[in-house]
Amino acid sequence: MKKIFLLLILIQCVVFSFAQQAKKPTLMILPSDNWCVMRYFTTTFEDQGSKVRVSDYQRAFQEDLELGPAISQVGQLLTDLGYSVKDSEQELKNLAVRNAEDENTYSKSGDVIAESPLDVLKRKSKSDIIIQLGWVVNKEGRGNSVSFTMEAFDSYTSKRIATATGISKPSGEIVPRILADAIGKQVKDFDSQLTKYFANLTKEGREIVLTVRCWSGWDEDLKSEYDGDELLDCIQSWLQKNTVNGNYNLSDATENVAYFEQVRIPLLNDKGAAVDARSFATQLRKYLQKTYGIYSKVLTKGLGETILILGEK
Repeated sequence: MKKIFLLLILIQCVVFSFAQQAKKPTLMILPSDNWCVMRYFTTTFEDQGSKVRVSDYQRAFQEDLELGPAISQVGQLLTDLGYSVKDSEQELKNLAVRNAEDENTYSKSGDVIAESPLDVLKRKSKSDIIIQLGWVVNKEGRGNSVSFTMEAFDSYTSKRIATATGISKPSGEIVPRILADAIGKQVKDFDSQLTKYFANLTKEGREIVLTVRCWSGWDEDLKSEYDGDELLDCIQSWLQKNTVNGNYNLSDATENVAYFEQVRIPLLNDKGAAVDARSFATQLRKYLQKTYGIYSKVLTKGLGETILILGEK
């Protein structure tokens, strides 16, 4: 009986360990920028007075007959590997509804941080990884072949973290099926790249950018002293305690601006909720208000970049 009991405990430990290792990031699949350009699914948005051309995902889903089925087929491949794949078409519809509201966060002085449509989508969907999928159909005598490129990007840093490319054999099947079959031959290697990257995030933390600024009308600045230390030193002390392994890099600082790069934040907070740049900066905002009576405002760009402006809500 004792041996059976010990065996059951061992099995439970193995199952629990496997479940922990099998945790996968959340994905969202979108058409690649190159694919959108080739099929003329682009639009422009204003960024600090300049016009920037970006992919028009919503129109692509509405007008292209291949896109929806292709992304659905590839999404099923990744779902079968244990990933949680968000429905990008539905997320875009939800975003269009929410855009009826004021999407920009203003200060009392009217300041705003510019976000591209993709930044907004990342922030709203909160996917860990964005997969961009593009393909070209090649007409051949025995049917069609498909050349494809699939790339994965960290939603927080936009760094490329996994790639798969290839070309299918000629087939009489519909394009989404040909594409899925071709990707299926490489999906395990793609999965391996994603798993390795996400395992490193779990250990080292997510990477974000944090900028601390001061409102021009504020009487203090980052060199003002609180409890015998300059405010910038107080902020760095907080970052040292609240980043993963104390990892961050102060790349530039003046009395009015401090720019922190490679700020490593935990994937989850103590309640098990995902941590992004906004929630991390909000923790710092609350700390500064409670400890030093400093009011501030948090502005965000996507999931991985945030600005904390001191001196005004």
